[in-house]
Amino acid sequence: MTTDSPVAAQTLFAAYAGVIDAALDALVAKGALPAGLPRGAVTCEPPRDAAHGDLATNAAMVLAKPAGTNPRALAALLVEELAAHPRIVSAEIAGPGFINLRLADAAWTDELALIGQAANSYGRSTLGGGSTVNVEYVSANPTGPMHMGHCRGAVVGDALAALLEFAGHKVIKEYYVNDAGAQVDVLARSAHVRYREALGEDVGGIPEGLYPGEYLIPLGQALAAEFGDRYVAAPESEWLVLFRQKAVAAMLVMIKEDLAKLGIVHDLFSSEAELQAAGKPEAAEAWLRAHDLVYDGHLEAPKGKTPEDWEPVELPLFRSTRFGDDQDRPIKKSDGSWTYFGADLAYHFQKAETADALVDIWGADHAGTVKRIKAAVAALTGAEGASPKPFEVKLVQMVQLLRDGQPVKMSKRAGNFVTLADVVEEVGKDVVRFTMLTRKPDAQMDFDFAKVVEASKDNPVFYVQYAHARISSTLRKGAELGWAPSAAHLALLGQEELAVVKQAAQFPRMVEGAAVAREPHRIAFFLYDLAAAFHAYWNVGNDKPEKRFIVAQDQALTEARLFLAAQIGQVLKNGLAILGVEAAQEL
Repeated sequence: MTTDSPVAAQTLFAAYAGVIDAALDALVAKGALPAGLPRGAVTCEPPRDAAHGDLATNAAMVLAKPAGTNPRALAALLVEELAAHPRIVSAEIAGPGFINLRLADAAWTDELALIGQAANSYGRSTLGGGSTVNVEYVSANPTGPMHMGHCRGAVVGDALAALLEFAGHKVIKEYYVNDAGAQVDVLARSAHVRYREALGEDVGGIPEGLYPGEYLIPLGQALAAEFGDRYVAAPESEWLVLFRQKAVAAMLVMIKEDLAKLGIVHDLFSSEAELQAAGKPEAAEAWLRAHDLVYDGHLEAPKGKTPEDWEPVELPLFRSTRFGDDQDRPIKKSDGSWTYFGADLAYHFQKAETADALVDIWGADHAGTVKRIKAAVAALTGAEGASPKPFEVKLVQMVQLLRDGQPVKMSKRAGNFVTLADVVEEVGKDVVRFTMLTRKPDAQMDFDFAKVVEASKDNPVFYVQYAHARISSTLRKGAELGWAPSAAHLALLGQEELAVVKQAAQFPRMVEGAAVAREPHRIAFFLYDLAAAFHAYWNVGNDKPEKRFIVAQDQALTEARLFLAAQIGQVLKNGLAILGVEAAQEL
């Protein structure tokens, strides 16, 4: 489980939110504003158009009505208070009552100095308040190696966990092992074929319906070494459970190794088989019955079925319609075994015991079950007047692998898919991770092997890494001249340099916004924009030598710009760390 880390000092947007709050307090003290008005909806953020200023607030807009006045009248009073602040150059009313603020250059150089002081903690937040969030991701069936179908959800989940930790939460990174379904029996039978093969039997082709991948050959050899020919001719009832346990254990070792190649390590692996053996589904059903949330009833006939070919069966049904679902859902099948939903319901009940909020990362093919599991969590965590625990399901679309625009062929080792390990080996962990976060998870994605390693502005991975590598190179050149980054003369920085600082200063609020929305891809988008701002300034220096980071005849200015470069590099590094990507020193 990840825990709290040092938090940076108050950053610019938080500081000026405090300035706005103090101005409102001053109006209350003067009797110009009623005391006790809720201020939760008051914002301090960049205006949509940078030409309008550095900061904008909606304070007058949201407080005017409860204060019994009109927005522009309240804005005029607020502008008078804000304009008196020593670091606010101007405060102007815009439109129906928004207020735009322009800050003194010193406000931005102070923020630049703060980045240097905070270093790796710049952007950290106390927003989460130490509350625990369980993030469950990957949770692939333990039947073989990780493939690229699992990759995107794995990266999104891992980056989200890091983001939430950075924003002040404690995080449990969990993997649910689906080791109680029919697929693990198929795995055991597939392993038995490879076991017989390892003992010299000519098994021919792998029978239809079993897993054909060559990754099961080492497992078969290990089983042969351990058991000899004891189970070659034995009935399935004698070896199925044993081989299932051995195979799942071997597959989990392989899965953990594959995930480690992506830099992913879970805190907890929860077994569905152990969950059921411990009677957790029965306990969940009993709890739900005690709260009148499960009853015995009949499902409606499926569409297209007639009374002649449909025989209704009494089943235990969860009252999911109470929570927005379109029908009540069975938690058991007619044979008495648990439905997938029934087992999943119990699993979420278990997760909620140790977390204040839950997030699941699912493949988009599971979209149809989102409503019912949300209903279940609302029921299980929100009984007897309690507020349900926050629970979100983030859906992740599949990734299409391309090489020269053509779909990539399957892996012989895996049998019917491309392994994650093969892709990471070819292009590297950092490229895979960053690329997976360059689009919203619910949008389709193409992963073209040529494009993801292309050295161009169109490749976000390269563009961001190139910015950090350029900064590292510049700092090395400065060191060769005996000049080091220094905050002593930041007042020498001009508007073009400060434009880059203004972009970097968005990072703390970007972290908080991304954490609240549970959207780590926002950090990747931010890093691209910051890299673009840095490259834009760098390109100015290509045409104007006096704008370069190293100006041979001016040590003070050079050291101020080196300090700027170092801190932009720091913010890039902090953002990349959230994404689980190393900041490149050179390319």
